[in-house]
Amino acid sequence: MKPTAQPLGGGCTIFVSENHRYGTDALLLADFAAVGKSGLVCDLGTGCGIIPLIWCRNGFTGRAYGVDIMPEAIELCRRSVEENGLGDIFTPLCADLRYIRTELAAGKFDLVTMNPPYKRAGAGARSANESLNAARSEEMCTIEDIAAAAKYLLKFGGRLCLCCRTERLADVICAMRGAGIEPKRLRMVIQRAGSSPSLFLAEGKKGGRPGIAVMPDLVIEDDGGWSKEMKKIYGSFAKE
Repeated sequence: MKPTAQPLGGGCTIFVSENHRYGTDALLLADFAAVGKSGLVCDLGTGCGIIPLIWCRNGFTGRAYGVDIMPEAIELCRRSVEENGLGDIFTPLCADLRYIRTELAAGKFDLVTMNPPYKRAGAGARSANESLNAARSEEMCTIEDIAAAAKYLLKFGGRLCLCCRTERLADVICAMRGAGIEPKRLRMVIQRAGSSPSLFLAEGKKGGRPGIAVMPDLVIEDDGGWSKEMKKIYGSFAKE
């Protein structure tokens, strides 16, 4: 499948491929991270670059880096950057986050985001598609690797925001705290009212004091369609 262009609304276009697409979890994380209009931010495992592109679409004019180990993903990002004229804002970077210190400066970033691989290495069946294996399981990086990369990149008081499956909640909290990134916000994601959460959104602050705020659940569906909050998150390309 050749790369295809998709509208993101607001005059923004994203290039995706069969191997590098985006899902609801990326949209939730882009919203949860609550990036401002400026600052220095980094999206690890950026894939097709959906999270930085949403920020740019919404008016971010600071400096964003999108890091991915897959050359195909970074090429998609570069096409989107060129198509949208974002060369002064969004920089795609093909790199291994475990060795990020060889690519980016330490202690400079206001925000780091990532959708970590959901499963531990060796858990579940492998796919013939290596891009999917890298995205789904910890074959190329662990949650601890992600926390260590964020510790290196973030300035004091900088934030790490993640979206992951609820089965990994303890792993994420422990990895954050082990890297000196104190968990500060937690939000469960449920498909509909009364259902058990399948995902969670977590924010940690480098050098933060202990104390975590548990936010109300984020509900995906309401009365057979998107909830009001999901329509707001989807913005101009919300599905009715």
